[in-house]
Amino acid sequence: MIDGLIGGKVYGKPAERTGQSGKVFVTAKVRAASGDGESLFVNVIAFDDTAKAALLGLDDGDSVALAGTLTPKVWTDKNGEARPALDMVAHCVLTAYHVQRKRTSVHGSRRGDSTMPDDDFDDRSV
Repeated sequence: MIDGLIGGKVYGKPAERTGQSGKVFVTAKVRAASGDGESLFVNVIAFDDTAKAALLGLDDGDSVALAGTLTPKVWTDKNGEARPALDMVAHCVLTAYHVQRKRTSVHGSRRGDSTMPDDDFDDRSV
């Protein structure tokens, strides 16, 4: 397994599921841009309550950043070509909502102040 960070857009709607043991988890598919202009699908599963809630708050096309353990995979497309994919067990999910909420809490009523630089934002605690 590889510890990794990925960013991309949610493909479809994340879904809550229950395993045979009764444990609830959330699955999602994220489309991430690769360096060659192609897209790479990341199959995401989350067991952490905070990560599950964040994923369930997203919809098709929403931007997301994820941290977790990655496992490389290969799948075959409609044309029979092998394509790369990744499986991720997400430990942390960051969305535009989290950034906006953090900025609001840090800057309070000054949020709309255009004189405030964006680099005042410290995302390490999100």
